[in-house]
Amino acid sequence: MDRIVVLTGAGLSAESGLGTFRDAEGLWAQHRIEDVATPEGFARNPALVHEFYNARRAQAAAAQPNAAHRALARLAGHAPVTLITQNVDGLHEKAGAEAIHMHGALSRALCAACGHGWEAPATMAPDDPCPACAARATRPDVVWFGEMPYHMDLIADRLAECTVFAAIGTSGQVYPAAGFVQEAAARGAHTVELNLESTDVSGAFDAHHTGPASRIVPQWVDRLLAG
Repeated sequence: MDRIVVLTGAGLSAESGLGTFRDAEGLWAQHRIEDVATPEGFARNPALVHEFYNARRAQAAAAQPNAAHRALARLAGHAPVTLITQNVDGLHEKAGAEAIHMHGALSRALCAACGHGWEAPATMAPDDPCPACAARATRPDVVWFGEMPYHMDLIADRLAECTVFAAIGTSGQVYPAAGFVQEAAARGAHTVELNLESTDVSGAFDAHHTGPASRIVPQWVDRLLAG
């Protein structure tokens, strides 16, 4: 049986009402990435960063999985699948699947002083003390630009073992995730891109499916499960 690795990005959750980086109507359009998604931005204005992530956390808490999330959960229930997500919204888990969160999670808080992590409250503020060391250095447990993603050793192992690699709803612009297709292909995996449109790394994939994730992902899962 195929060993499947699926990488998911913001495009997977767009139909659940969560904006992508390029969404002209979304939260990201209202702020510069440098101000709300970098360690330097947090150092300059932690209150702004917390305000931004409090809004994102509220959006994610209200969002529901779409047909693409549910299809991937169905696939994971019937085949050896590793879900790796760049998303921080928790919708894979709401759909009933487990995922490796390489960019962290909105539902988690992190102490920038001691590294302790805990379940985030709905609203966070710069003065919140760490429950472990009491430092007032609370931040969202989200990987920002310039920081190392989580679980990279585990991800490398799964990419080396997989026979099928799929990237769903990813822009192909953010590394190291944008390079996963080359890592999987170098080990002989069949590579598939499922996206609304072509990306900068489309040429690296063996197969392509374009269209809304809620349509093309369930169709792809059905074909896999049909054998």
